[in-house]
Amino acid sequence: MTRMLDYLKENQSEIEKTLIHLVKAESPSQDKKLVDLCGEVLMEEFTKLIGGDIQILEKSTVGNQYLLTYGAQDCKDQILIIGHLDTVWDKDALPLKIEEDTLYGPGVFDMKGGLTISLWAMKALKAFNIFGEKKVVLLVTSDEEIGSIHSKEIIIQEARKSSLVLIPESSIEPNGAVKTERKGAGNFYMEVKGVAAHAGINAWDGASAIEELAYQIIDLKKLANREEGISINVGIISGGSRTNVIAKDAYAEIDVRIMKREQAELITQQIMNRPVFVEGTSTLVTGEIERFPLERNEKVVSLYHDLKEIALLHGYEIEEGSSGGASDGNFTAGEGIPTIDGLGPIGGGAHSDNEHIILSNLPVRAALMAEMIAKHLQ
Repeated sequence: MTRMLDYLKENQSEIEKTLIHLVKAESPSQDKKLVDLCGEVLMEEFTKLIGGDIQILEKSTVGNQYLLTYGAQDCKDQILIIGHLDTVWDKDALPLKIEEDTLYGPGVFDMKGGLTISLWAMKALKAFNIFGEKKVVLLVTSDEEIGSIHSKEIIIQEARKSSLVLIPESSIEPNGAVKTERKGAGNFYMEVKGVAAHAGINAWDGASAIEELAYQIIDLKKLANREEGISINVGIISGGSRTNVIAKDAYAEIDVRIMKREQAELITQQIMNRPVFVEGTSTLVTGEIERFPLERNEKVVSLYHDLKEIALLHGYEIEEGSSGGASDGNFTAGEGIPTIDGLGPIGGGAHSDNEHIILSNLPVRAALMAEMIAKHLQ
């Protein structure tokens, strides 16, 4: 079972070239031109390494998206790998550099390292002529870092065709644990209306939207529950016009995280149905839980055990863990499709100046993914 690992280790220098090629094609989420250029690099690498079918999903406001297929198109069943091209980095914001066994650069950990091992896992399957009753589809999106608004539909559509979803997002620092659990996430928007008045002449005729918002924030924080994994963060607030005017308007943006799908309905109702604290004001809340949790259920644990068994045969142990952040794997898990996340290479510093991966781990993680796919192809 180590033959794929040996093969991929022999090709480490070529795997590194693939990664560097992708990283040099910088791809800030909101720069369609650059993301599409990175997409061309992706297609070039896929054609060179695998040579399967490519479907381009053209987008008008974000980068194009891609369905890259290994295996027969007419297979009804599929294994789905989901990755994204876009990064949080503006062009030239972070230099690419290599120090011994470590590569630093924009998006190396989140998640061009994951895209690289996905391509090379498929390359290994082809090299050993491993096919099955399912095809392998690599869906590469272009807007994950800005909410997956333009890709959610295709993610869910492809997930529903799949028996298994693999997410090569960044692994858990520092030892590369995979993610068997992710919190669900939602965004809510609170608008408070008050009554304007002169703060000195007729202050008591007004009703401050800012004061009401302050009470609302304190009340919202009471919904947080550390033991149950529910967090509430009011991350943006604004309001008022001048210091001598009772505020007529105030506004807040709220981030909500949950651990269980069953928590979504209740927490949504509690956030949306607001009491009034300051007479004369009114509050409107909009928004929703946008990504249900990836829960550590029996199916996910089974997938982790498969990975653990493969890793032990390759001579090392792989751990599991939980993440408070969400990914596109939340969408697939929300559809009830067995999903495991955090399969990317060992590294760290996602979204920071220290973003990096360990180069020698690239073939190891590619082999882990290849063997996992091979196990589930039948």
